[in-house]
Amino acid sequence: MAKAKLESRILDSIQRYDLIPHKELLVVGVSGGADSVCLLHVLAKWRKELGIKLHVAHLNHQLRGIESEADAEYASDLAGSLGVPITIDEQDVAAYRSERNCSIEEAARELRYAFFARVVREVGARRIAIGHTRDDQVETILMHILRGTGITGLCGLASCSPMAYDSQGMSLPAEALSVAKGQRANLLVIRPLLDIAREEAASYCQEHKLAPRVDSSNLSPSFARNRLRLHLLPLLRQYNPSIDQALLRLADIAKEDIGFIEQHASGLWEEVARQENNTIYLDKKQIAGLPIALQRQLLRAAVTKLAGDVRDIEATHIEAARSLLNKQPSKRVSLPHGLVCQGGYDELVITRHRSVIVAPLSGIASDLPAKARQAGAWQSQLPPCPFPPLPDEAHLKVPGKTAFPGWNVLASIVRGQVTFASSRGALSASERTSQSNLVAHFDLEKTGMNFSVRKGQPGDRFQPLGMSAPKKLNEFMVDAKIPRSWRGRIPIVCSPQQIIWVVGWRIDDRVKLTEASKDILRLEFIKSE
Repeated sequence: MAKAKLESRILDSIQRYDLIPHKELLVVGVSGGADSVCLLHVLAKWRKELGIKLHVAHLNHQLRGIESEADAEYASDLAGSLGVPITIDEQDVAAYRSERNCSIEEAARELRYAFFARVVREVGARRIAIGHTRDDQVETILMHILRGTGITGLCGLASCSPMAYDSQGMSLPAEALSVAKGQRANLLVIRPLLDIAREEAASYCQEHKLAPRVDSSNLSPSFARNRLRLHLLPLLRQYNPSIDQALLRLADIAKEDIGFIEQHASGLWEEVARQENNTIYLDKKQIAGLPIALQRQLLRAAVTKLAGDVRDIEATHIEAARSLLNKQPSKRVSLPHGLVCQGGYDELVITRHRSVIVAPLSGIASDLPAKARQAGAWQSQLPPCPFPPLPDEAHLKVPGKTAFPGWNVLASIVRGQVTFASSRGALSASERTSQSNLVAHFDLEKTGMNFSVRKGQPGDRFQPLGMSAPKKLNEFMVDAKIPRSWRGRIPIVCSPQQIIWVVGWRIDDRVKLTEASKDILRLEFIKSE
């Protein structure tokens, strides 16, 4: 079968960007317009050579009455003539728009992609092909510029991009997405026509007598994209007849630059960030020391992980979040998709929960100091203390397991010369992040084997690891920004001579491991149900 020039370019794009794997079932979104009709016809014509099967999806938006119904009928007839199965549905976009209090364009887009995701799931596919053309790319880039995009928005549309959807395969509005309930997984949106002009797609349809539908709403000035297409772009072409090519070059340059920045930011992520359900914690000091481009990318990455995409995330939002790196704790900014970014003493916290920034203790105490520091800034927003109530005093079995209300404590002894590499100072930043502060190691010769666990008491003193002199326990807790309401529940491990460990925070410097240590005492606190 000989390839026409336009068909060849589309097939080349599919191969160059690896858009459709061999033997893939592909869903094709068909509105009835020239772009999607051209796409479906080319894919159907070459499906045998591509080794693929097709399934058409058409959504009636119920916005143009009889016209919308005629679009659905046309899509059905076209699919039938090509021997391709079709799924047709209808949604009341106007009602959804009123419910969501958003624009018609946004409402239509959300419902359309929700429908596409459902069809992909139901037919067992993984990809949906959309008829976006080079003209759509130009318009998208220009719209992003007008909105105040950052460098990411300058990239425009991607030939292949993930679609966020929930565990049932249903695409969700950006505001409904969450890390807990949503996921970015195998569902991909592909755009094989991005190198093809809209006029070329229309000519292809005319040449093959396909008679695509004309959407009268595309001429309405009430839609922002229409005003840009019909008024702004023609005006810009008066200043620069090659404005389309200039914007496309800008997108190519932006893609190369953002690719470089993303690569470096990705390598830093484990060092500066951690995520717990719907909350991401970013290390303020480390991020503030990075180049501004990396600061922005890390913040954008955090928002994307929580929101599912970066729609509606503008440069002003990222800059507002970035400004918290140098502001006093408790300052916060609101972000799109129901997110909020709040500054703490040592961290920036991006979360979906507006009322509570500090999450309850999950049992990994490497998070405790950071959370406690956060909590110290916002006493009025603290959740109930994550520590269980302590008994008056409990004696530990060494070695062995000791159980008392709220806790199980495991004690073990490692005898013989040990490698000092177990010292926290010898660990990488990522290893330190993964270790639990509910586990501690001591020089057994310095501690002895007689230990008790109790609450802190007035007058208690200990010498925090790294300090040269003792200090009052209460002063240490204040300096560590431990909330007052938590202090009576923090386990204090004592020998007959001294406090050896404020559990979750710091051991005493006088019982730390050294290169001369021979026998090691290991204590681990485990929360019990």
